[in-house]
Formats: sequence, structure tokens, C-alpha cells
Amino acid sequence: MTKPNPSSYFWAAALLFCLSSWGCTNPEETTVVVDPPTEQPKTFTNPVYNVGPDPWVIQHDSTYYVTYTTGRNITLIATKRMSELNTGNAQARVVWTPPATGFNSKEIWAPELHRINGVWYVYYAASDGENRNHRMWVLANDNLDPLTDNWEDLGELELPDDKWAIDGSPVEIGGQRYFAWSGWEGDVNVRQLIYLAEMETPTRVVGDRVKILEPTENWEKNNVSPEVTEGPQFLQRGDFVFLFYSAGGCWTDGYSIGALWMDKNADPMLAESWSRIDTNPLFVSNASAQAYGPGHNSFFTSRDGTEDWILYHANPRQGMGCGDDRSIRMQKITYAPNGFPLLGQPAALGQRIPVPAGE
Repeated sequence: MTKPNPSSYFWAAALLFCLSSWGCTNPEETTVVVDPPTEQPKTFTNPVYNVGPDPWVIQHDSTYYVTYTTGRNITLIATKRMSELNTGNAQARVVWTPPATGFNSKEIWAPELHRINGVWYVYYAASDGENRNHRMWVLANDNLDPLTDNWEDLGELELPDDKWAIDGSPVEIGGQRYFAWSGWEGDVNVRQLIYLAEMETPTRVVGDRVKILEPTENWEKNNVSPEVTEGPQFLQRGDFVFLFYSAGGCWTDGYSIGALWMDKNADPMLAESWSRIDTNPLFVSNASAQAYGPGHNSFFTSRDGTEDWILYHANPRQGMGCGDDRSIRMQKITYAPNGFPLLGQPAALGQRIPVPAGE
């Protein structure tokens, strides 16, 4: 009987160790590559601000400034990211309080913040407490930061014919500045029309007013009295100028958004230059999304400049009308092959939505 060779036990044990623990392989050949954890996309949910009728947004440098109807003052909100409007990362401040009495002391509606020639302007509608006395008014601030205190009341923005006026919005088209608003044709509240006039300076409107739009479509009339077209907002893209508007009466759930379009080289002061988009209304109530009476919108561009977004108000339940239950919401918009905007339908409250690109 042959005795076992001790050295054979040693080599067998060594081979078993190498096979079981990879202890005999080259460390460089056994490096395990671990994939980094996948970064989850950033999202937000609507509403982005709990109370905010008639929201307006403007971007200056890297900051967005948002304002809305409080009825009693001008409040501005500054934020680096629109998805964080309702968080501690945004700064809200009352920058102007109206006088106790006078024709711009009450019913402070639909303010808009604009920066023109290095000066901040706020255009807003106000009255003395009597709705029939609503007119457009202007504030100015030459500070770089609009959240500072040095706002100056420049008085009424005198519009042609001196009629009831709200929802004023200046725009520059082809190197000329214009002012659009919703107003009465006469001195009685029969219907609200969209008017346009030329601006000589940021505080001076000149010439005649031109009626651009009156409610004639069924969705615009919406079986309400008075009939309403209001909240004019401009979006210029490619070869087109779009004028968005809200119609149907904010006190109804039929309040919706439509748009006119014009060739960018046409004369905006000619009513025949403007046409309704065939797919109007573009944005309507969505019961499953808890979005009733969506309207009075504005637009902004994502931080990286690749996306266009709509900012608008809507009620969470039926029959809530024109009050403070209207919250601020936002979502990305797209465009059809012909270059016309596609707003889709209001996104649901609580739905996770990717943040604007660049945030």
C-alpha cells in the first residue's frame, strides 16, 4: 500500500482555495464595476401656489418674478425655480399698497410686471370700489431688484376713449410697442372686448384703440351676461404672433382659453390681421384633474431655454367662481407641425410632473 504524499495534499488544498476565493487570480482582472445609482428625475405637483388668480410671470436674468390678483396690494414672488414657487426657496413680498381712498384704492386686479429700458413697471387695474370706474394704472421702479421699496405711483395709464379697462398687457412687435386690454365699448357693462393701441412710451398710449376681438363663438359667449373676452397674453414664436385670451365668464366652469394668430410681419393694429385658431378653445375644464375654469394665463421659458410653459389659474371644484380658491398651476406646452401651440388639457392636482428643463 502506497503512503499518501503530504505534498499532494498541500497542492490540492491550495488549488481548492484558489478556485473558491479567486485568491490566485490577477486582482486587475477581477475588478468589479458597480454602476452608480440611477438619479431619479425631479418632479413637482400642482398647484405651485395655493392662492393666485390671474397669475403673471416674467424672467429676468436667472430669476422668475410672479405676481397675481390679491385685490388689495401688489405682491411679487421671486424664485430661481418655478417648481419651487410654493416653497421656502421663493421670496414673497408686498411691494406696494394702494392709498386709502381714490380711483386706484380698491379692486386691484391682474397686475403685470415688465422691465422696459432698464426700468421695472407694474401695470394693474384699479377702481375706487365701484367696478364701473376700473381703469389701468402704472407703477415704476428704477432699482435692479423689483422687490425693493422704491416703487413710484405714476398714476393712470390713460387709454383712448377713457372707458372701463382691465387686464392690461404691453408687448413689442416688430420694434413697436403696443398695449392690449379688456374693455367696454361704451359706459355700460354689456360685454368685454379686447382692444389694442400703440404706446409712445411705457407710460403713454397714443392714437385710437382698435377692437381686436369680441365674443362671437358659442364657447366665448357661454350663455352668460355680460359676455366676456379678457386676459390678453402674447406669445411670439417663429413666423407667428399669438394672442391668447380667456372667455366665458370666470364665474362659470366654462371659462376657457383660446387664441388668435397673426403673421409676424402683419400690422397688429388692423383687426383683419388676426384670426382665431381653428382648434379653439385650447384649454378647458378637466373634472378628473380637479381643474375648473382654467384661464387668465401667462407663459415662461424653462431655465435652459428649451421648453415653453403655461402658468394659469383654476378652481379645484365646480361652481367656485372668481374667488381666491383659484390656485396657480403650470405645465409644459408643445407645438403642432405648423407651429401653432398645443396646450393639451389641465394636469391633475397631485400628478407628478417633471420640473422645467434646467431645474
